[in-house]
Amino acid sequence: MPDIFDEVQEELRAERARKLGLRYGGMLAGLALLVLAAIGGWQGWRWYQEREATRTAETFLEIHRAAEAPGADLKALGERFATLAADSPDGYRTLARLRAAALKAETGDRAAALALWDQISADGAAPQLYRDLGSVMYVLHGLDTVDPAVLASRIAPLTAPGAAWSASARELQGLVAIRRGDQAEAKRVLEALAADVTAPRGLRDRASRLAAGLGV
Repeated sequence: MPDIFDEVQEELRAERARKLGLRYGGMLAGLALLVLAAIGGWQGWRWYQEREATRTAETFLEIHRAAEAPGADLKALGERFATLAADSPDGYRTLARLRAAALKAETGDRAAALALWDQISADGAAPQLYRDLGSVMYVLHGLDTVDPAVLASRIAPLTAPGAAWSASARELQGLVAIRRGDQAEAKRVLEALAADVTAPRGLRDRASRLAAGLGV
């Protein structure tokens, strides 16, 4: 008798499995296909990203080499860097913007250069080092045209001890103070920089000369 009960239970389990298979088999097969499609899509996207990154790197190096060549059309190459930045992954977007801004400033298009440096400093996807560099370059090239109050607010956070561009930022802070007509503040900032042994020697010497020339 126990053998009969065992056989009956086995048949019942088989029947339940068959009914479950009929009821949910299509759903499970569809789910499996969906998972496979998702994996395939992810791998395809990764392949596409890697291909685009390689293509961007090659284009960046091509434009860079062209810009270093004698007699290069720097204005046109600045435009090419700006165009590349618009369609590049995060890392190369920042580098292309930096090169575009530098070339535009060199060829006299200061407004476009300032706009690019402003974009870099506001780009949350860019490393903080480059964002801060964007602000430093914005202030440096905006000394003659941008509101000094705006420049002062942009450069102040970068003067903190240990900040990557602290020494350059402090020099710019002094220059912004001169632009505002506050020579006493400029002299204080520049003399402190000149005495800072952790700052680059050339920058310290320049700060010392600027402070001496203020005559306050």
